[in-house]
Amino acid sequence: MKLTHSIAAIGLLFGMIANNQLFAKPADIEKMDRIIAVVDQSVVTEQELIDRMKSITSQIEKRGGELPAKDVLQKQVLERLIVDSLQLQLAAQTGIKVDDGQLDKTLERIAEQNKLSLAEFKKVLQADGVSFIKFREDIRSEITLSRLREREVDNRVTISEGEVDNYLTTQASRTGEQDDFDISHILIRLPEDATPEDIQKARTKTEEMLKALDGGMSFSEASATYSDAPNALDGGGLGWRNASQVPPAFFEAVKTLAVGAVSPPFRSQSGIHILKLNDRRTGASSLVVNQTHVRHILLKQSEVVSESEAKRKIEGIKERIENGTKFEEMARQYSEDGSASNGGDLGWVNPGDTVPAFEKEMNSLGLGEISPPVLTPFGWHIIQVLERREQDMSKEAARLKARQEIRARKAEEAYNDWIRELRDKAYVEMRLEDKF
Repeated sequence: MKLTHSIAAIGLLFGMIANNQLFAKPADIEKMDRIIAVVDQSVVTEQELIDRMKSITSQIEKRGGELPAKDVLQKQVLERLIVDSLQLQLAAQTGIKVDDGQLDKTLERIAEQNKLSLAEFKKVLQADGVSFIKFREDIRSEITLSRLREREVDNRVTISEGEVDNYLTTQASRTGEQDDFDISHILIRLPEDATPEDIQKARTKTEEMLKALDGGMSFSEASATYSDAPNALDGGGLGWRNASQVPPAFFEAVKTLAVGAVSPPFRSQSGIHILKLNDRRTGASSLVVNQTHVRHILLKQSEVVSESEAKRKIEGIKERIENGTKFEEMARQYSEDGSASNGGDLGWVNPGDTVPAFEKEMNSLGLGEISPPVLTPFGWHIIQVLERREQDMSKEAARLKARQEIRARKAEEAYNDWIRELRDKAYVEMRLEDKF
């Protein structure tokens, strides 16, 4: 996580530096925070890099991982900061904002998950040497990145009934398709329009990495040292995935591997991949799903109604409900969804039936609780959960599981492609000197 600078703040920063340099002594100038990368309309500073390296080093050490060489870690961390900066700039330019109310609610939930009050949570952070103000803004950035991904990638992933049919047919005929795999991944990235020189460079890097693995380097350290994947500094771990949740090429690479073995390198559109099979277990399809009986009110934004106006209006609707007006009456009167005539009732909803932002908020609600305004690609919602149940869906459950797994696989592939395109198109000027 990091705190990036807004364009206005960057301008102010430049002005302060310029004014201070008119009067500062040379020794004072040397102590000023340096800009180590220009990233489109933003910058990455040396202090940001130092702070992030300390944080990641601490995380790796706590989980018992092996640290790569400092210059390698520095390069990996700087690349992550650059990618985060590009995403946050795009979010700001396209109107994604996290207001203080939403942020405060998230922080309260984090504290609750740690079985602490917010005041106690602040004290724990302070005891660990973490500024609550910086932590708060880091969480704002994380929420912003999550919303950006939902809008740019997750919400654009579509699954047809034909894809589900094909998945179910193929699943029955492929050995190991029911199994779950714990996989770690290394990616040697290639540009979208890779030249022969790019390909040769990637092959050389791959060969160097394979020699390091043969020489005793752990896969986790090799990931941190060589991988270009977003989770490189986390050891490359993908966690437990059903075979259908990974790209077909990944399944083909691991299905015959022994636990602990490393796959030969193979290439995809993104670059060269190497996988390690950490563990394997036989999967079982459950026919029981958690269903939610939910209703909502939707206000859409348009050329006439801005996003902020729609939000203000739905906040007013929520206030009236909290003051005693019936939810269903307000839905019939104001909701712009097809469920309005039913008082906003969507009936029993299965996981994956709604867009991610709606489902995430719905799952966080208690029975009868009304959500704060929730923004999705359809507009602003308020949501109320009426009932929850576990339901044996039989064949429907198999189709639902298939749809979820196809969505997860396609969303991850789309996200990685989107990040690569965003990075390849960006203007990045490196100014880092080897002085660590």
